[in-house]
Amino acid sequence: MIIILSLLASLFYTLATGHVLSRLFHKEGPSQKLTVILSTVAILSHMLVLVNSVFTQYGQDLSTINIALLTCWIIVVSVTTVSLKFPATLLLPVVYGFAAILLVASLFIPHHIIMDDINVDLGLVTHISLSLLAYCILIIATLYAVQFFFIDKRLKSKDLAIMNSHLPPLMQVESQLYQLLTVGTALLTLALLAGFVFLEGMFDKASIHKTVLSLIAWVIFSAVTIGHHQFGWRGKPVVFAVLGASGIVTLAYFGSRFIQEVILDKF
Repeated sequence: MIIILSLLASLFYTLATGHVLSRLFHKEGPSQKLTVILSTVAILSHMLVLVNSVFTQYGQDLSTINIALLTCWIIVVSVTTVSLKFPATLLLPVVYGFAAILLVASLFIPHHIIMDDINVDLGLVTHISLSLLAYCILIIATLYAVQFFFIDKRLKSKDLAIMNSHLPPLMQVESQLYQLLTVGTALLTLALLAGFVFLEGMFDKASIHKTVLSLIAWVIFSAVTIGHHQFGWRGKPVVFAVLGASGIVTLAYFGSRFIQEVILDKF
């Protein structure tokens, strides 16, 4: 069942990606109705994959791949929802394409970390929820940063095709980028505070690399956010800083667990 659902979701994500890309520089842009239909089938199939993968008869499977699939699903739903009101022609093929690849890859990567009994601790739940939400928003902000860089570069090269395309105005993209960055950084701040307040061992040997990498990413995100609001920082340096911070926080969230569960598990 999981295999069929994964392939079905991947197929419709791919169809949605192809449709959006085929009309990337068309003045009217991709058909919103067709995009919504294709993406909705993919999103629902993706959700069923998650339900069947996480909730097994032996317990909850909270492996890195399943967490990645959940994070990807939240990002896809968020970007798709935003696209109903604001043009997101560049973002949709990126998130749909990545989701399609991840779903297929999940079929070949071993990921079974069964937890028979999950102790519901309010502090832990708060930390995890804030961390996941912060990560999703910051990754979406990163996608906006890439979109801003692409549009800005094409405009500076006086590309006439982009002038008649369905792509959003540069200033609108920039405004949304910093709004997302501000909210994501605030949530990351709360997630780290919750970790230090409610959890023990944030600097233990098993967790210190995650804590340090998260703090480094937080410093970069905070510096960019404050720098923009206080000193008007913008442009290419900000985009590269956001990309770097996103890479660091991704390594903190998924890097070590992926190595332990996937790579080392084979040896």
